[in-house]
This record gives sequence, structure tokens and C-alpha cells, in this order.
Amino acid sequence: MVDLSRKFDVLVIGGGNAALCAAISARRAGASVLVLEGAPKFYRGGNTRHTRNMRCAHDAATEILTGPYTEDEFFEDLLRVTGGKTDEELARFMIHESKDMLNWIVEQGVRWQPSLGGTLSLGRTNSFFLGGGRAMLNALYLTAEQLGVEILYDAEVTTLDIQDGMFLSATLKQDGKDVAVRASALVAAAGGFEANIEWLKESWGPAAENFLIRGTPYNRGSILKMLLGKGVQAIGDPTQCHAVAIDARAPKFDGGIITRHDSVVFGIVVNKHAQRFYDEGEDIWPKRYAIWGRLVAAQPDQIAYIIFDSSVVTSFMPTLFPPIAGDTVAELAQKLGLDPAALEKTLAEFNAAVRPGTFDHTILDDCRTEGITPAKTHWARKIEAAPYLAYPVRPGITFTYLGTRVNKQARMMMSDGKPAANMFAAGEIMAGNVLGQGYAAGIGMTIGSVFGRVAGREAANNARN
Repeated sequence: MVDLSRKFDVLVIGGGNAALCAAISARRAGASVLVLEGAPKFYRGGNTRHTRNMRCAHDAATEILTGPYTEDEFFEDLLRVTGGKTDEELARFMIHESKDMLNWIVEQGVRWQPSLGGTLSLGRTNSFFLGGGRAMLNALYLTAEQLGVEILYDAEVTTLDIQDGMFLSATLKQDGKDVAVRASALVAAAGGFEANIEWLKESWGPAAENFLIRGTPYNRGSILKMLLGKGVQAIGDPTQCHAVAIDARAPKFDGGIITRHDSVVFGIVVNKHAQRFYDEGEDIWPKRYAIWGRLVAAQPDQIAYIIFDSSVVTSFMPTLFPPIAGDTVAELAQKLGLDPAALEKTLAEFNAAVRPGTFDHTILDDCRTEGITPAKTHWARKIEAAPYLAYPVRPGITFTYLGTRVNKQARMMMSDGKPAANMFAAGEIMAGNVLGQGYAAGIGMTIGSVFGRVAGREAANNARN
């Protein structure tokens, strides 16, 4: 049993990658640490349960990475996907610190697997967890427990006592009673508000009702809302988020990575009126896959359809749900509830616009269209080999970018511009400092690991002093 009557050096609210990195870092710095995970033990870890990899800078090929990925290239990739909407000082700090994470995370018991090839195009830039996110989490929890970190599950925090930028205590329900937990420093690592549909509707309107939540139903943003209500400075746009196109047949919550589609570049995407609405070949997958959730969210009824043919079915990773098939375009349209004539026209116009080239999904190749809008600038090939296939997709929200502003010590900044006395943040709850918009594969885990490690270390130092 955890003794909640004692005062801890560091209180960590959250239970995912960022929280565990913070807890381990603080404990290794000599602090007594309590982790409050709002979910039951089986569902611990937030969205980390569904992740697979992390993006880290490195200067040379390794046993698990096929080549170098310099700090400058990492920053250029971040600038490209965010359109420059990033705190450059914090972003460069995170990228520099990420170089050490490949070794530090292994020291905490996490194991990497050999690099992956195929359509992911991540073998040089991203390291994959052996066993995926849940195996990574299990390793971090085991290490934390062995170090003496105390952990409480089903520990939903209901209030935070913060006065003049200083954290005093957190209140949670235990056995039907309100219990105050005191600590000398706080690390908030409790995720975003993507599972709070009502909060999403404040910015997105009724369209948010059609969003699917890829991860945990426990990320309701309650800690974030409390912090902002106590004078912590906000950063980020509430409409910006990591949103990908996932199968429309996925569950409302917790469908995870197996509901995501990597097939966009191998076909075309149409809305409910059977009209294309964006360049499916704009950039390689790791840099552009996370734009499709927002694109689908802007379409009527927040629904779209990836259309391809039988010639490419082995070109990408299959998902949990099989494609919908038709021997003719008209038959496929009828099964999708689309106007057959409209889909036939869209497909005929696309095929007529395709110009021959040398197809190569690993580079920005010369297979393109001419004379149609929107163009498909790379990987354009005719769709004409029956049976014709389709995946229905909706916006799949992974995590939100509205969060708490922090400095390089991961210390929260107050609305008056001053640093908080003893409050730090890591992970999704502060991701908006780095991600103003857009996403590149694996950056969420980078943010969580780097700032989690920093937050834990700095919180321990703060508590000691």
C-alpha cells in the first residue's frame, strides 16, 4: 500500500512514456517519487501503449539504424511538417538531447529491434521498440518499481492546490474519500484532451462527433484544464492535433495503430461526393501521413474513401479491416454508398491524367498527373486492375497540441511570464511547444522521452533545494 500521508519529493501525474521517464529520472537523482495513473493497471500508459517507434538524431549508422540522421536534418524535417510553427530554441534543444535517448532508454530496460524497410521509409530515422509500445511500457514500469518509485492506479486527480505558481498538493478519490497528496515538486505528464469530445467540439463544432480517438479514453484533459485555470501559460491551437486517416469501422476509442491506413499514396482519396480533394503524392509517408486526419475532418460528414486496385494490395501493410471490393467501379461505388457515375468520372479523369514514370515509393519519384486539380505529384499510376478496392476512413485523433508552455528545464511558465516555482511538464501536455501543427513519425515519443527525462531531473533538483 502507498502511504499517502507522507510528503513525496516528486509527484508525477500520468502513466505513459513521458511520466515514466520523468519518474525514473527523478528517482535516479535521489528523489522519492509517486506516480498517479488515472487508468486501471491493464490500461496504464495512455497512448504509449499503441506506439512503435521514436525519432532520434544520430551521427552514424548503428545496429538498428541504416544511416546517419543529423540534428540539422531532423530540424529541417520538423520545420517542414510544422510550417515553421515551432519554438526553435526548444525544438533544437529536444533534438540535441534526443541523441542520448537511444542509449538512455536502453539503460532503462527498453530493447530495440532491427530497422524496418518497406513502405515505412523509417529505417534510417526511427528506432522501433522490440515488442512495441506495450513492451516498452512494461520495461519502464519494471525499472521504476525496482528503483523504488511508488505507483497508484485508478488514481484520478480531481483538484490541484496551486498558489502563486507553486504546487502544494493534489486531491484524488480513494475508497470514496478525497485524499490530498503532497509533494515538493510536480511533473504533469497526463496527456492531452483528445478523448474529451465536448472540449473538441468547442473548437471543431459538431464535426468532432464524427472523430474517432485512436488512443486511450482516459485522456480527457482534466489536468491540463486545471493547470491553465491556475495561471499556467497556454501554448498551441486547440484545433491542432496529431490526426491521421483511420478506418471508419474502427471503435470510437482505443483502436490503436492497426486501424491506420498507409495506402493513400497507392491510390486516390475521394469524399462522399466521389471527388478528390488533395494531392495524395505530396511527400513521403513519415512526413505527410498525419495530414490526412485534418483533411478528412474538413470533408462533408467527415468521411472519405481510399480507392485503389488489385495491383497494389501487397504494397502496403494491411490493417485490421479488409478492403471493400467491387468487380467494377460502379459496383464498388454502390457498396460505398457513392454515386457510381461520379466515381467512374473521377477515376476516368485521374487515369487519363497519369503520365508514365519510374515508380519508387521510397523517393519523390516522377510518376505524376497533368491537367487535373488537385494534381497527384508523385506515385501516380492508373487504377484499372479489377477488383477495385476501397477503405472508408474518418479522422483518427491521436493527441492534441494545446498545452502548457515550458522552458528548457521543462518548467511550466506562468501567465505573467515567470517560471513556475516547482511545476514541470512532459509529453503530450506540452507538445505544442514543439508541434505548432503537423507531425512526423515518432516525434511524439521523442518529446515525451526527452522532456520526461529533463522534467524528472529538474523536479528532483527543485525538491532537494
